[in-house]
Amino acid sequence: MQEYPIKRGLTKDLEQRIVTELRTCFGVEPEKNGNSYRISYGALKRLEAIAGTSGKTLRVITESDITAPDEVIIDTNKRFRKFLDGTTGFSTKERVKRAKSVEGE
Repeated sequence: MQEYPIKRGLTKDLEQRIVTELRTCFGVEPEKNGNSYRISYGALKRLEAIAGTSGKTLRVITESDITAPDEVIIDTNKRFRKFLDGTTGFSTKERVKRAKSVEGE
Protein backbone atom coordinates (compact mmCIF):
# COMPACT_ATOMS: atom_id res chain seq x y z
CA MET A 1 0.00 0.00 0.00
CA GLN A 2 1.19 3.49 -0.86
CA GLU A 3 0.13 6.61 1.00
CA TYR A 4 0.15 10.03 -0.66
CA PRO A 5 -0.34 13.38 1.09
CA ILE A 6 -3.16 15.63 -0.13
CA LYS A 7 -2.44 19.27 -0.93
CA ARG A 8 -3.77 21.72 1.64
CA GLY A 9 -7.24 22.94 0.76
CA LEU A 10 -8.15 19.80 -1.18
CA THR A 11 -8.90 17.55 1.80
CA LYS A 12 -12.51 18.63 2.25
CA ASP A 13 -14.07 16.69 -0.64
CA LEU A 14 -11.44 13.96 -0.98
CA GLU A 15 -13.83 11.03 -1.28
CA GLN A 16 -15.82 12.70 -4.07
CA ARG A 17 -12.59 13.68 -5.86
CA ILE A 18 -11.39 10.05 -5.73
CA VAL A 19 -14.57 8.91 -7.50
CA THR A 20 -14.43 11.74 -10.06
CA GLU A 21 -10.75 11.15 -10.90
CA LEU A 22 -11.22 7.36 -11.22
CA ARG A 23 -14.06 7.97 -13.69
CA THR A 24 -12.17 10.67 -15.60
CA CYS A 25 -8.76 9.00 -15.80
CA PHE A 26 -9.78 5.38 -16.32
CA GLY A 27 -13.25 5.74 -17.87
CA VAL A 28 -14.78 3.13 -15.56
CA GLU A 29 -17.27 3.31 -12.73
CA PRO A 30 -15.59 2.59 -9.37
CA GLU A 31 -17.10 0.00 -7.08
CA LYS A 32 -17.65 1.22 -3.52
CA ASN A 33 -16.47 -1.27 -0.92
CA GLY A 34 -16.83 0.09 2.62
CA ASN A 35 -14.73 3.25 2.67
CA SER A 36 -12.74 2.37 -0.45
CA TYR A 37 -13.27 2.58 -4.20
CA ARG A 38 -12.06 -0.22 -6.46
CA ILE A 39 -11.50 -0.54 -10.19
CA SER A 40 -9.78 -2.88 -12.61
CA TYR A 41 -8.21 -1.40 -15.72
CA GLY A 42 -5.52 -2.33 -18.23
CA ALA A 43 -2.39 -3.55 -16.45
CA LEU A 44 -4.05 -3.14 -13.05
CA LYS A 45 -5.93 -6.19 -11.85
CA ARG A 46 -6.98 -4.07 -8.89
CA LEU A 47 -6.65 -0.43 -7.90
CA GLU A 48 -8.19 0.39 -4.55
CA ALA A 49 -8.27 4.01 -3.39
CA ILE A 50 -9.06 4.90 0.22
CA ALA A 51 -9.28 8.34 1.86
CA GLY A 52 -6.96 8.29 4.89
CA THR A 53 -8.61 8.41 8.31
CA SER A 54 -7.37 11.96 8.87
CA GLY A 55 -8.60 12.97 5.40
CA LYS A 56 -5.14 14.33 4.63
CA THR A 57 -3.82 11.30 2.77
CA LEU A 58 -4.79 9.01 -0.07
CA ARG A 59 -4.05 5.31 0.38
CA VAL A 60 -3.72 3.24 -2.77
CA ILE A 61 -3.46 -0.52 -3.08
CA THR A 62 -2.58 -1.90 -6.51
CA GLU A 63 -2.25 -5.37 -7.97
CA SER A 64 -0.56 -5.52 -11.37
CA ASP A 65 -1.15 -7.82 -14.31
CA ILE A 66 2.41 -8.76 -15.24
CA THR A 67 1.23 -10.46 -18.44
CA ALA A 68 -0.09 -7.21 -19.94
CA PRO A 69 1.57 -5.98 -23.16
CA ASP A 70 4.00 -3.05 -22.90
CA GLU A 71 1.66 -0.54 -24.58
CA VAL A 72 -1.09 -1.40 -22.08
CA ILE A 73 1.34 -0.99 -19.17
CA ILE A 74 2.49 2.41 -20.47
CA ASP A 75 -1.10 3.61 -20.94
CA THR A 76 -2.14 2.34 -17.50
CA ASN A 77 0.84 4.02 -15.80
CA LYS A 78 0.07 7.31 -17.56
CA ARG A 79 -3.55 7.18 -16.39
CA PHE A 80 -2.50 6.22 -12.86
CA ARG A 81 -0.15 9.22 -12.63
CA LYS A 82 -2.94 11.52 -13.87
CA PHE A 83 -5.25 10.02 -11.23
CA LEU A 84 -2.69 10.77 -8.51
CA ASP A 85 -2.10 14.31 -9.85
CA GLY A 86 -5.82 15.11 -9.82
CA THR A 87 -6.60 13.47 -6.50
CA THR A 88 -3.63 14.69 -4.45
CA GLY A 89 -3.20 18.10 -6.07
CA PHE A 90 0.54 17.42 -6.40
CA SER A 91 2.33 16.74 -9.69
CA THR A 92 4.49 13.65 -10.09
CA LYS A 93 7.60 15.78 -9.61
CA GLU A 94 6.20 17.30 -6.40
CA ARG A 95 5.23 13.87 -5.04
CA VAL A 96 8.74 12.52 -5.68
CA LYS A 97 10.31 15.55 -4.00
CA ARG A 98 8.02 15.19 -0.95
CA ALA A 99 8.71 11.45 -0.71
CA LYS A 100 12.48 12.05 -0.78
CA SER A 101 12.23 14.68 1.96
CA VAL A 102 10.26 12.24 4.17
CA GLU A 103 12.82 9.46 3.57
CA GLY A 104 15.68 11.78 4.49
CA GLU A 105 14.25 12.61 7.93
